[in-house]
Amino acid sequence: MSLDLRELAVAGVRGIIPYPPGKPIAELEREYGVKNAIKLASNENPSGPSPKALAAMSAVLPDLARYPDGGGFALKRALSDTLGVATTQLTLGNGSSDILEFAARVFVNPGDEVIFSAHAFAIYPIVTQAVGGRAMITPARDWGNDLGAMLRAVGERTRLVFIANPNNPTGTWLTQQALRDFLDALPARVMVVLDEAYFEYVDAPGYANGIELLKYYPNLIVARTFSKVYGLAGLRMGYGVSGDAAADLLNRVRPPFNVNSLALAAATAALGDVEHLQRARAVNASGMQQLIAGFKALQLEFLPSVGNFICVNVGQGAAVYEKLLREGVIVRPVANYAMPEYLRITIGLEQENRRFLGALQKVLGR
Repeated sequence: MSLDLRELAVAGVRGIIPYPPGKPIAELEREYGVKNAIKLASNENPSGPSPKALAAMSAVLPDLARYPDGGGFALKRALSDTLGVATTQLTLGNGSSDILEFAARVFVNPGDEVIFSAHAFAIYPIVTQAVGGRAMITPARDWGNDLGAMLRAVGERTRLVFIANPNNPTGTWLTQQALRDFLDALPARVMVVLDEAYFEYVDAPGYANGIELLKYYPNLIVARTFSKVYGLAGLRMGYGVSGDAAADLLNRVRPPFNVNSLALAAATAALGDVEHLQRARAVNASGMQQLIAGFKALQLEFLPSVGNFICVNVGQGAAVYEKLLREGVIVRPVANYAMPEYLRITIGLEQENRRFLGALQKVLGR
């Protein structure tokens, strides 16, 4: 008997295009025969995790036969102290992408509409389709979120809006006032997930801090992560901050023990290492200026960014990406974000940035 299992899957899942992860260094070296490859593709922190986080993980290794603390008591208490929120406002996730998925599962029924911008994070359409929602993709303005276009897209079946600030992959950002104006005009029945995965990197006048808005907007959920500036991407530790009512609903769909013991310990310790956080931000700021100077020298257009990544127009993104792989440099093509001429480059260490710029100059023949 012949059976196509895809016919048994729900319609939304059948239509999902899986998220393409960045190519691992080991895979590149195996496939292309290169050595000492570098990866500037996945917006990871090149400085690595805090030594305090590493020590905290080591301390819990003898207890790995035990399930983790399902409530995340210590981490929630540390987040509460750091952010100035109540522990009842917190939802812990296996990465901040968990929070995005929880929001879709809680608030979106089949056929309901979810709004997000063109050039927005690829997870938004995936979680929308997975619950049977209808994606309403609004045009971007200057490669970023056009809040006016989002408001005009709101209809009777709109239930959720995803806004990344700063936006990935374009690095664009929104001000506090712009977000307040948007939330004031939005019907209270529409939930907003403000994705602040790169929040800690931003140093821009007027930049929005979603947590400061929570006391005014019960329909707001802020998603953050330890995968970026805290250097814990391999542990997949994220969290959501919202009003008590929203957090209660999100925690109803959160699976038991969705975050592991190592992640809980490392994240709690990382929050207390302010010096490491400051060093990581300084490395990023210096590296950003290094890449900008390099792009200008090569006469390449780029998109101003406040994250730990930057997009550069190389003409034929896929072809240049492939040539860079052969030079042992992994970056991120963004044709799946409707940006086929661009590559997204993660800010690396000084020597990594220098190697990338040299490889880029070589493959472009400049």
